[in-house]
Amino acid sequence: MTDRPFRQLCRGFGAGYAVSEMVTSRKDLWHTLKTSRRADHAGEPGPIAVQIAGTDAAMMAEAARHNIDRGAQIIDINMGCPAKKVCNKWAGSALMQDEALALSIVEAVVAACAPHGVPVTLKMRTGWCARVKNALGIARAAESAGVQMVTVHGRTREQGYKGVAEYDTIAAVKAALKIPVVANGDIDSPEKANAVLRATGADALMIGRAAQGRPWIFREVAHFLATGQHLAPPLVLEVRRALLDHLHDHYGLYGEFSGVRSARKHIGWYVRALPGGEDFRRRMNLVDSAAVQWQLVADYFEELADSHERLSPAPAAQPAEALEAR
Repeated sequence: MTDRPFRQLCRGFGAGYAVSEMVTSRKDLWHTLKTSRRADHAGEPGPIAVQIAGTDAAMMAEAARHNIDRGAQIIDINMGCPAKKVCNKWAGSALMQDEALALSIVEAVVAACAPHGVPVTLKMRTGWCARVKNALGIARAAESAGVQMVTVHGRTREQGYKGVAEYDTIAAVKAALKIPVVANGDIDSPEKANAVLRATGADALMIGRAAQGRPWIFREVAHFLATGQHLAPPLVLEVRRALLDHLHDHYGLYGEFSGVRSARKHIGWYVRALPGGEDFRRRMNLVDSAAVQWQLVADYFEELADSHERLSPAPAAQPAEALEAR
C-alpha cells in the first residue's frame, strides 16, 4: 500500500512522516522486481523510513545495512503485521509470541544501525491474543536495547482488523517509556484523533486505512488539533489534480500492465462515496489502458466539479478487512 507514490501523496496532504512497505530480510529476494519497487525512494523527501520484516537476527541486521546503503535514514522493525502469509513464517506480529527472538532481532538491528547513526523504530500490536497482551514488556525491552520510537496498533494479532482498537495498552506503554510512543488503530476523523491523543498521552498518531482514498485526512487532523475547528472539505478540482498526479507517478513506478491494475483500488477508494462512484468503479475494473484509465478519471471528476465545488464530508471508515496503509 504505502509505495513511493502513495507516500508522497500523503506527505503532500500534510502527513509528517511516512514509512515504506515491508521489505523482506531475505537476501535472495532483494533484487526481485517487487522488492526493488518497495525500496524505491527516488525523489522522495526525507526522512526515508524503511520497514524490514523477518525472523532471523543476523538476516535482519544485514537487511538494515543493505537498506541504509540504499538511502534509508530510519529503520523500522515490523512486529505488527497480522497477515497470515507473514505470520505463518513467524514474522510480523508472530514475533510477539517469542519475546527472546524478538529482542535478539531488535538488538541485532540496533547494533547494525548504530555505526551509521541511523535510529531504529518498532511497530507492534498489543499482543498475540487477548490472553497474551505483552506489548508493554516488549516495549520496555526494546527501549533498553536502543529503539528510539515505538508504535502500537491497538489490536492483537488474533483480532486482525476486526472489532475495535483499544487504547489502554497504548496508554500503559506511553506511561512506562521515555522514548516517543505513537498510537495507531481506528483513527478515522479529527475528533477521533483528538480523543486518542487524550486517552493515550501518545506523542504522535499513525493513520493507515482512513487515508485510503482520503489522503487529506492528515491536514484535517492537524488543523483540528491546532485550532479546534474543522477544515473545509477539499475542492473537487483539487482532488482531481491530486489523483491524476498520483496515477501518473503510479504508472511510472509499476509500468502500464501492473500500474493500471493496482491503481484500481486507489480509484475505487476515492469514488466509493461519490455520486455514481460504484458504477464508475465497475467500469474502471474493465479498463487495461493507462491512457484510457487516466482520462476516464479526469472526465469523471471534471463532471463532478460542474455540480459540486467541494467533496462531501468524510465517508465511512474502511472495512475491517482492508489492508493497513503501512
